[in-house]
Amino acid sequence: MNLEIFVELFRDALWMVLIMVCAIIIPSLLIGLVVAIFQAATSINEQTLSFLPRLIVTLLALMMFAHWMTQMMMEFFFELIERLPQVLY
Repeated sequence: MNLEIFVELFRDALWMVLIMVCAIIIPSLLIGLVVAIFQAATSINEQTLSFLPRLIVTLLALMMFAHWMTQMMMEFFFELIERLPQVLY
């Protein structure tokens, strides 16, 4: 088992997961921040007010980035399958 190739593939997998999660989480965090500023400015302390905009933005981000994330995963899995013999032997 070639340890360097295994470590490189593991690093690439973690990097891919980090990028894909950030593509979904960052828009949700930004909308949460905007809603929190709005709530602070208007003195509205309703906790459920921030849920719906974050949910909608998260679903929109999923719809918008789904094709790109699928492409990234397919490319990674194809690379993994191509390099699997190098990892095992």
